[in-house]
Amino acid sequence: MPNPKKIIIDDAIPFAQAMFSHLGDIQLMPGRDINAQSVKQADALIVRSRTQVNETLLKNSPVSFIGSTVVGLDHIDQLYLKNNGIEFYSAQGCNANSVTEYIITSLLDVAEHKGFELKNKTLGIIGVGHVGSLVHRKAQALGVRCLLNDPPKVRQNPELEDQYVDLESCLKADIITVHTPLTHSGEDPTHHLVSAQKLAKIQPNQIIINAARGGIIDEQAWAQTPTLANIIDCWENEPNIDSALYQTAYLATPHIAGHSLDAKIAGGEMVYQQLCHFWNIEPDDSWKTQLPPEPNVLHIQYKKSLQSTLYQTLRLTYDPRQDDQAIRNTDMAKLHQQYEFYRRNYPIHREWKQHHFEKTGDQKTDKLLISLDFKML
Repeated sequence: MPNPKKIIIDDAIPFAQAMFSHLGDIQLMPGRDINAQSVKQADALIVRSRTQVNETLLKNSPVSFIGSTVVGLDHIDQLYLKNNGIEFYSAQGCNANSVTEYIITSLLDVAEHKGFELKNKTLGIIGVGHVGSLVHRKAQALGVRCLLNDPPKVRQNPELEDQYVDLESCLKADIITVHTPLTHSGEDPTHHLVSAQKLAKIQPNQIIINAARGGIIDEQAWAQTPTLANIIDCWENEPNIDSALYQTAYLATPHIAGHSLDAKIAGGEMVYQQLCHFWNIEPDDSWKTQLPPEPNVLHIQYKKSLQSTLYQTLRLTYDPRQDDQAIRNTDMAKLHQQYEFYRRNYPIHREWKQHHFEKTGDQKTDKLLISLDFKML
């Protein structure tokens, strides 16, 4: 009998032991602890964002498959993998819905606390891929007018040109949210895409959101830019985040926008299916018996307005203020420790599509909740 294959897996991937166990010997490790020594005998490596996958990690190892259960690619040296014949798969799109729900809930929080109607604002979406397109769809359901910016997408699909605007126009929106990958080269590098020069034109009544990657916005300049609100989930040099920018944030969270349980499960399962295909092994769904039950039915009470009702409903499923408070009162000298601790011990929350609600009796409310993927009993 041949020796079973060895798979090293980031221990922050839920249900990994149950999911991958029939494929070989599983070793679960914190992503930051995975190093050249630990992969010496490994055949496959399954990571999240905290493992730097490059020559330093993989040289002289037998690893032939790398799977990333997150969508960011800046921790992966894809050229090295390609040149060395190592199969690579990334679970693109797995957490798009989770990030979108973070954006929408956070915006409703700002609107309710700052006293404005979200439907009266414009939303500039920079990068209209997996996340940006979902933000667009759900913002439209709320009646928000969107300005879309995505030069690579327009080059590939010239017929879309009339539906998109240039970056300067997008940055004039009441609310600006970035959803590009972080790249330093190529035709459309995104590092400091929102530069100091561009931030100088931002008005104090605008809102800026980064739940994509740290470094897309020039953080030093951003910290000096007066805004109505900054909503920040992604930072440069995580977990050693910029204290000046942190102090400006209306909501500051430790890179958890994509951390719904459903997103994590989806990322793991997408990589699992790909590894089964790569090794020509039939997938086994028996691990799904371990999944938690559906959340309790939501009982919705109508508030003073449709926006207030929606905000209070969304907070029943997920409240970004809890994630903000998890690191908010931490001494800056210890913030990086709490930042990582909270990420590794993140509480479970489920996406809207997992929630059922009782019919409210108000057609507009019911219709809006259904358009946002809630299920009515």
